[in-house]
Amino acid sequence: MNRYVQAARGWIGTPYLHQASHRGVGTDCLGLLRGIWREVLGAEPEAIPPYSRDWSEPSGEERLWRAARRHLCPSRIEAAGDVVLFRMRAGAVAKHLGIQARTGAQASFIHAYSGHGVVESPLSTPWRRRIVARFTFPEV
Repeated sequence: MNRYVQAARGWIGTPYLHQASHRGVGTDCLGLLRGIWREVLGAEPEAIPPYSRDWSEPSGEERLWRAARRHLCPSRIEAAGDVVLFRMRAGAVAKHLGIQARTGAQASFIHAYSGHGVVESPLSTPWRRRIVARFTFPEV
């Protein structure tokens, strides 16, 4: 099993908590990514400034996407362990992310979702339509 998927599955059941990143205690989607980074790669590459629930929607800045490009590697091939960025509605900034767990007919991803906590969800057509970028973790 992919080490990033294995780490992400260890977070399943963690409650949703905005700006948190503590397995079993609370996390949001970015916190999940940060926690997986710490578990697999070590220290986080940069400090995360406080952010609102609407991220950078009022300004239209793609802050999450820019940060992903700074620390992750773009990917064009769907693979387990990928970081997948989502735009939650047309014209909005990308502000949700998850870790692809499975590919193919049973494709799924692991994400921290408000009201649900960390879950593994089917990568269904409505979710696929929202994907705006795909990244891999850097090589160690």
